[in-house]
Amino acid sequence: MIFLFVFTQIPLRAQDHYKRKFHEFYDDKPVHFGFLFGFASSNYTPNGGSEIIISPRNFGFQIGGIVNYAYNKHFELKSGLNIALYDRSLVFAPSFSEPLIRESTWLEIPLLIKYKSVRRDNHRMYLIGGVKVGLEANVRRRETALSAKTADLSLEYGFGLERFFQYFKFTPEIRFSHGLTNIYLQPTSAGTAPSYFQMNNLKTHTVTLIFNFE
Repeated sequence: MIFLFVFTQIPLRAQDHYKRKFHEFYDDKPVHFGFLFGFASSNYTPNGGSEIIISPRNFGFQIGGIVNYAYNKHFELKSGLNIALYDRSLVFAPSFSEPLIRESTWLEIPLLIKYKSVRRDNHRMYLIGGVKVGLEANVRRRETALSAKTADLSLEYGFGLERFFQYFKFTPEIRFSHGLTNIYLQPTSAGTAPSYFQMNNLKTHTVTLIFNFE
């Protein structure tokens, strides 16, 4: 009787642990579209000059579209078009003069390779890396505006988690961005920078928490 009770309980326990697999054939379709929004912490990485240069981290925001092309179940090409708002600044220490500020809107086009782990039920982890081209579309004009180029190329890498739901796939992601090009321009008018200050290199740096929906 004891053995009979144990065997009759096995199917019931299996049913208790059943998990529905959403979008079971998701990977059979190579192309997927979606959208994203993200919250960024952005600053500059300056080099050169006669004083210590501080670039505090400031808040930024991203929104955009996504297009993914899957080569196979593990590798995927990810791109799209993003609109990003950044507020970056420089402060000269120890004098702590009035900071140079650049508030601007950027159009960004990432080109990334995504490596996905094996799917477990309705989730899987992934790594991502590649480059991003940025074009400055608009900058707020002010007396203390920082002189900088309007194009940037960045190295990008990060990690995330894909979570499948009944009607969509939700993907939170942490992404790091390091500027590869020097975007600094020497000021052409008096008053835009201290006369004793000569900076020779300026690059961007951003850490972003991104929420993808596909």
